[in-house]
Amino acid sequence: MERIPLLLFAAILIASIAAGIPIIIALLAGYAVFFIYALRRGFRPMAILGMSLSGISEARNILIAFALIGMLTATWRCAGTIPSIVCYAFGIVRPSWFLIAAFLINSLISFLTGTSFGSVATMGVICMTMGNALGISPALTGGAILSGIFFGDRCSPVSTSALLVADITKTGIFGNISGMMRTGAVPFAAACVIYGALSISSSGSGTASAEFTALFRGEFRIGLMPLLPAAVMLVLSLMRMDTRTTMAASIAAAIAVAIPYQGISISSLPEILISGYRSPSPELSATINGGGILSMVNVAAIVAISSSYAGIFSATGLLDSLKAAIAAMGRKLPSSVVIVMISIATSMIACNQTLATMLTHQLCSSLIDDTQEMALALENSVIVIAALIPWSIAGSVPLAILSAPLSSIPMASYLFLLPIWMMIADLWKGRHENRAGLAAPSD
Repeated sequence: MERIPLLLFAAILIASIAAGIPIIIALLAGYAVFFIYALRRGFRPMAILGMSLSGISEARNILIAFALIGMLTATWRCAGTIPSIVCYAFGIVRPSWFLIAAFLINSLISFLTGTSFGSVATMGVICMTMGNALGISPALTGGAILSGIFFGDRCSPVSTSALLVADITKTGIFGNISGMMRTGAVPFAAACVIYGALSISSSGSGTASAEFTALFRGEFRIGLMPLLPAAVMLVLSLMRMDTRTTMAASIAAAIAVAIPYQGISISSLPEILISGYRSPSPELSATINGGGILSMVNVAAIVAISSSYAGIFSATGLLDSLKAAIAAMGRKLPSSVVIVMISIATSMIACNQTLATMLTHQLCSSLIDDTQEMALALENSVIVIAALIPWSIAGSVPLAILSAPLSSIPMASYLFLLPIWMMIADLWKGRHENRAGLAAPSD
C-alpha cells in the first residue's frame, strides 16, 4: 500500500511537467494524495495537519531566511553594492578568460548572499548578457554561472540549503562549512581548470564590460562605501554570528549606505524591501531590477508545501519499506554511492532542493551514524544534484532567469564533480581500510 501514493505522486509530477502546469499545483495535488493516505491509515484530519506543521517547522529557519534574502538582494541593489562589485570585477575581465571569471564571480556573489536564485538574478544575468555580447556560447556561460551560484548555495554561512542540512542533521553550520571547504577543494580546482581551458578555446570578443560600467556609473555612485554591506556580511560570517543576525546587519548597513550615499528616500524603503528595487533607467531595468520579500513568496510556498510531506512521511511510516531496502543496499555498496543514487531519485520526484534533501536524509539516515559525515554527504550530493534535474526548480528557475538553454546543465562541471569526487574519496577510503585490516596481525 505504501508504494501506491508514491507512484501516484510521481505520475502527477510527470503529467504536470508534460502539460506545463506550475509545480506548486502538482505539489498541492501531491499533498492531497498523502493526506488521503494518512486518513486511510486511521489518522484524524487534525493529527495529519499537525504532522504537516511539524514538517514545515523543520524548515522554519529557511522560510525566515527567504524573507531576509529578499530584503538583502533588494537593499544591495539600491545601495549600489552589486553595481560596485560588477564595475570592479568586470573592469579586469577579458574574453580569453571570461568563463572562469563568470564562475569565480558568481561563486563569490553566491557565497556572500547564500542564495542561488538571488545570485543568478543579479550577477548571473549580467554575466549572461556580457557573454552574449562577447560571442561566448550561451550553453558554456550558463554552465559556468550554474556552477558558480551553487558554490555559495552549498557552503555559504547564509545559505538556506546549508541551514536546512544543519537543521535536519542537528549539526553546527560552521562545522559543516569547514568540512565542505575541505571536501570541495578538489572539485572547485578542477572546475577552474575546465572553465579556464574552455575560456581559452572559446572565440569571444568585445568590450561589453565598459558599456555595463558606464550604465552603472550613470545611476549609482560607485566606490568603496557601497561595498560595506558585503564586508559586514563577510566579517560577521567569519565571526560565526547567527545567520539571520548577519543578514539583518547587512541589510541595515545597505540601508545606511543607500539613503545618504545613493540618495534613496526613506519613504521608498518599505516598497523596496517588499517589492524589490526598480531602476529608473530603462537600459538597466532588465539587469538590476529585483529582490524584495515578494520575489521569494513562490519559492517559500513550494518549500512549505514540500516540507509538509516530510512530517506525514515520518509519522505514517510511508517510507519505512524503502528505508529497509536502502539499508540493505548500503551493506553491499559504499554509502556515498547509495546516497548519490537516492539523491538523483528524490531530486527527480521532489522537483525542488528542499524536499529532495529532506527525503534523502530520511531514507539514508541508517547509512551513516556520524551526523557531521551525513551533513557533508548531503551537501556533496543532493544539494547540487537537484540543480542538474531539468524539471527541478533548483535548475530550471536559474536557466529561465538567464534565458539559457538546457544544454547548460552538462556544462555545469562543478555540480558533477562534487558527487563524483565524494564517491571516489569514499571508495579510496574503503579500499585503504580493507588493506589495513588485511595487514593487521591476527591474535
